[in-house]
Amino acid sequence: MGCILAIESSCDETAAAVVDAALSVRSSVVASQYELHAEYGGVVPEIASRAHLERVLPVIDRALAEAGVSADEIVAVAAGVRPGLIGSLLVGSSAAKAFAWARGLPFHAVDHVAAHLFAGLLGGVAMPAGRALGLVVSGGHTSLFRVEGPREIALIGRTIDDAVGEALDKSATMLGLPHPGGPNLERAALPGDPSALRFTKPVLPNPLDFSLSGLKTKLLYEVRGVPTGRGERSRFERDHTALSPARRADLAASVQRAAIEQVLDRLSRAYELHAPRALLVGGGVVSNRSVQRELAAWCLERDVALVVPEPAYCVDNAAMIAGYAQLRRAHGDLGDDLSVPAEPVSHLARGSSRTRRSA
Repeated sequence: MGCILAIESSCDETAAAVVDAALSVRSSVVASQYELHAEYGGVVPEIASRAHLERVLPVIDRALAEAGVSADEIVAVAAGVRPGLIGSLLVGSSAAKAFAWARGLPFHAVDHVAAHLFAGLLGGVAMPAGRALGLVVSGGHTSLFRVEGPREIALIGRTIDDAVGEALDKSATMLGLPHPGGPNLERAALPGDPSALRFTKPVLPNPLDFSLSGLKTKLLYEVRGVPTGRGERSRFERDHTALSPARRADLAASVQRAAIEQVLDRLSRAYELHAPRALLVGGGVVSNRSVQRELAAWCLERDVALVVPEPAYCVDNAAMIAGYAQLRRAHGDLGDDLSVPAEPVSHLARGSSRTRRSA
């Protein structure tokens, strides 16, 4: 059976999961904190870390119970150790290390971004043969990779400012939509006209890089007008309350479409350079149905296999952490030292050409 217990606590989800050697998810438990952060319009790090402390042990107990395995049947422990909010990461990684140390089990320190890339293999989906592109689009990351295996991941493009999910969340706030912004923006966009507001595609030194900050600026001026005055005297003409429901829908659809078009543009450029046979995608933004439809159409047109996670494994979860640890074990990885630190930045996002031993 060879089950791994994994813990994920990089942001505002306290998660634990049990995944076996065939990448079958025996259990996946996620305790959300949406209600704690809703009034602030975003995640408050101190509140998040305190909530993780309260929830991590009950979540682990529930994951083991739902999987129908005892602690004695676990063969290894994994945790997401980067990237994320450092206080939140410390809770989950410390709990995982303590479990591993107490039972003398191997510990796998997992890079959250790498886990997103391979989340589509959960359930026993076979890894497509040949070179692949990898795309992670989430609230904190928009990165493009060349992928030749679980430990052979090369960064080829990344956002130079905002991630797609971050840009959509902030756009939702400008439009007066509640937290969580991305899903609410998707719903608001359904009746809208995506051509109502046009955005220019950024031209960057690396044509595979992304830039989303310009979307927010144009949307801000469209919603609130051009500010008058300077410094503390600067004032906008209006706010989102001046928008009609139809106009709000049009703007939501337009900014969402602009973000998707930039992703497709970078994928097309990468396709010409690397001739991939498959596209691995992951991250919370992938649960957006418009994103999934566009990616599926892009792959179909080029005869590229699309590997996309189930919706529950697009957002932050511990099953993807356990699944990636299982892939590493299958390639001979025996685990990491318990001294591996929690870190706020991904090694992959920093641009290392290969994943490190503790990826």
